[in-house]
Amino acid sequence: MEKVDENKEGIKGMVNPRRYGIERVAYLLMRLSGLGLLAYFVTHIYETSNILRGRVGWDEVLSITQTTEGHVILAIVIGMCVFHTVNGIRVMLGESGIGVGKPIRPDYPYHSPSQNARHKIAIYSSIILAALAMMYGLAVMFGE
Repeated sequence: MEKVDENKEGIKGMVNPRRYGIERVAYLLMRLSGLGLLAYFVTHIYETSNILRGRVGWDEVLSITQTTEGHVILAIVIGMCVFHTVNGIRVMLGESGIGVGKPIRPDYPYHSPSQNARHKIAIYSSIILAALAMMYGLAVMFGE
């Protein structure tokens, strides 16, 4: 049986959610949602600039977003925006020392007081809020 060096797993090892816990999942989702929001921002600037082509050009571009696929993409953008905002607030509060607990001496086995239940609840809450916002956005866009 061949031994695999865990330090040479590359991207596959970095995105493995079972290896590090919910904190790593939140880290990965934060990066992905940031890239997704950047892509949406650039696309939105292009889409909005089509108003310079007049009413016909604007209606042509807007018809692309008024499809089922366009609504699903917008719902994903809503979810990314909500998750990125709520998780960013959690990170800012943690960096400012709110909710991290008192520092302890680093004796083996190491336990980080900053990764406590409050932060895990905040991570799960941000995921749930993003899912609820996506469902609400879909209900509004599909008119239900």
